[in-house]
Amino acid sequence: MRDRLLDRYGSRAELTESFGELTADVGPQDWLDLLTFARDDLGCVFFDWLTGVDDPPDGFHVVAHVYDPVAGGHLLARTRVLRADPRLPSATGVYRGADWHERETFEMFGVVFEGHPHLVPLLLPDGFEGHPLRKDFVLAARVARPWPGAKEPGESDQGSPSRRKTLPPGVPGDWGRG
Repeated sequence: MRDRLLDRYGSRAELTESFGELTADVGPQDWLDLLTFARDDLGCVFFDWLTGVDDPPDGFHVVAHVYDPVAGGHLLARTRVLRADPRLPSATGVYRGADWHERETFEMFGVVFEGHPHLVPLLLPDGFEGHPLRKDFVLAARVARPWPGAKEPGESDQGSPSRRKTLPPGVPGDWGRG
């Protein structure tokens, strides 16, 4: 599989191997070609999964795992899209099973899969704003909220000094005030 990928892509692909799985990194312009080549020429007819990985500060990786059931070969196909314009052609024309995976990646990371037949939210409630798997997404659970009647260490009814209240890392200073 490695040699055939090198013959096809040469220096346009970076190939690495770990734990018996081959990873092929290509540019977004080669994304669909890589998946089509994996299916048609490498025998990777089984589409397993596709997801996004937030890679701050500049972009996201989109990763798909495909499998050759005859030879038992695994391939991780990976590309990188920029955070400023996270767009990639949809893989649903190559692997129909990519449909829901792309919808989830769109919803959770904001990667737009151009040409997707129905790119609408899959898991989150209507009106949800933001992309919760981005590392810059502030989770409401991380915001410090006072517990009614709770006392900070050092606080008591005798007027002991209390510990300075701080917000958790990554929470803006003006969050929740207003």
